[in-house]
Amino acid sequence: MNIPDYERIVCLTEEPTEILYLLGEQDRIVGISAYTERPPQAKAEKPVVSAFVDGSVPKIQALKPDLVIGFSDIQAKLASELIAVGLTVIIFNQRTLAEILGVVQTIGRLVGAGDDAADLAADLGRRIDEASARNGRLGRRPRVYFEEWPDPMISAISWVSELIAVAGGEDIFADRSKGGLAIERFVNSEAVLSANPEVMLASWCGKPFDETAVRAREGWNDMAALRDERVHEIDPSIILQPGPAAILAGLPELERCIQGR
Repeated sequence: MNIPDYERIVCLTEEPTEILYLLGEQDRIVGISAYTERPPQAKAEKPVVSAFVDGSVPKIQALKPDLVIGFSDIQAKLASELIAVGLTVIIFNQRTLAEILGVVQTIGRLVGAGDDAADLAADLGRRIDEASARNGRLGRRPRVYFEEWPDPMISAISWVSELIAVAGGEDIFADRSKGGLAIERFVNSEAVLSANPEVMLASWCGKPFDETAVRAREGWNDMAALRDERVHEIDPSIILQPGPAAILAGLPELERCIQGR
């Protein structure tokens, strides 16, 4: 029995949009998230129907989608509302690099592009493996603190922590990265200072990084990363979206920041 070949898809986050474009299946997309940055033409070509947490149920319903794709428990309320009006909704919850590759292949199968999706996933996997081998030969790994949010301070989520390791760094809070809830990744100033990271990466989801505010934190100017001017802002759109962008654009940027390339 063949699965349905979905023709009208609403993407509530960026990553399914990016995946469908990479597969050449963008004509199926009838609505996207306001936070979609990749590919850049998507916003010019597709109507915006949602933010991240919320979306317009009437606007989405009017597009007559045969599939709505979302991400994580954060969109549970919106998903429930869409299901209540009779729409088919899939919510992914990928947290690791392996799960990201799995979502690529699943979305490909949903639109009858399973072979192309397998090729895309394999290419992304090769990029990860090649970067891991390349940076694994460098010897010592610098200690890295990744900050997703400043107040409360939130450290790296799973796929970001994994990419830091692939890029040749050592995430000082790698043990916390596997937490399914943001609260499990809360850290405090004392813990960061105790680890004395040599590189600080900041990707504040929703607002620009403020290095002046970070340097005003008590004791932080004595931290190796700040003392040696190894503080870098990374665009959230290339690292905090659990899709191809994190590998295609985020990983090279992590390598540049961690290895000084």
